[in-house]
Amino acid sequence: MSPKRATLTGLLAIVLWSAIVGLIKSVSEGFGPIGGAALIYSFSAVLLLFTVGFPSVRTFPRRYLIVGSLLFVSYEVCLSLSLGFTHSGRQAIEVGMVNYLWPGMTIVLAAIVNRQKTSPLIIPGLLLAVAGICRVLGGEHAFSPNEIGNNIMDNPLSYGLAFCGAAIWAVYCVVTKKMANGSNGITLFFILTALTLWVKFLLSPQPAFTVSPQAVISLALAAMAMGFGYAAWNTGILHGNVNLLAAVSYFIPILSSVLAAFLLNSHLALSFWQGAAMVSLGSLLCWWSTRTPASGKIAREIA
Repeated sequence: MSPKRATLTGLLAIVLWSAIVGLIKSVSEGFGPIGGAALIYSFSAVLLLFTVGFPSVRTFPRRYLIVGSLLFVSYEVCLSLSLGFTHSGRQAIEVGMVNYLWPGMTIVLAAIVNRQKTSPLIIPGLLLAVAGICRVLGGEHAFSPNEIGNNIMDNPLSYGLAFCGAAIWAVYCVVTKKMANGSNGITLFFILTALTLWVKFLLSPQPAFTVSPQAVISLALAAMAMGFGYAAWNTGILHGNVNLLAAVSYFIPILSSVLAAFLLNSHLALSFWQGAAMVSLGSLLCWWSTRTPASGKIAREIA
């Protein structure tokens, strides 16, 4: 595949991932938070089996197999359930925004663990991303601690899972890169995620499925966005323009909010868009702080 086509394929992955927030919430409304997530990852795993294939697990470094599996499954469970347990479409979009703290966290952690040289921009970048989340949660009350606290306490489970997921994914991006030695366990990890969610589904009371055309369509789209998204991204970072893909990926919070607002029929105030822009800009500043002659290396580690 030519570098140009591979880059376009990577950009397609960014669009697909941006639709995840709205689609997961839509699926949860028909199949429940846990059942919907289990179905999404089950169908996504099937798609990955056909597109990426099942890896030769015996060749995987043991540490990558164990640590990578635990981190990946933990993140995906946190992400899907944080969105599924939200009380409204607007709250799902806010929770999704909290999850997008992971790019800044990843860069800071990569700089610490890999001793990557960074410029002082990394500090205001991370602070700006956090301030953007506060702006989103503060709503029309700007940075009011009371309003932010009230929003979080309305659904501490979802907001807590989203924040934990962001931290877990940052660790996954940095730690597993060192352990993988070129191995790609994405198909296996999706299968393990689906199995974990089905076990949770069977061990706890669940609402009955409400099967409707909209729920089925959302499920199909979510599975394709997950499965094809990872497959497309893998192609992009292996054969495309990694620096361009890394830079564009930091605008996912804004694109994700646009798509989620459309899918969930939610009105987002100007304060939300200001916060989303701050999150994206903060993450971009963190990334830019790593721009050195060897910046292609860290771009691949973060991607």
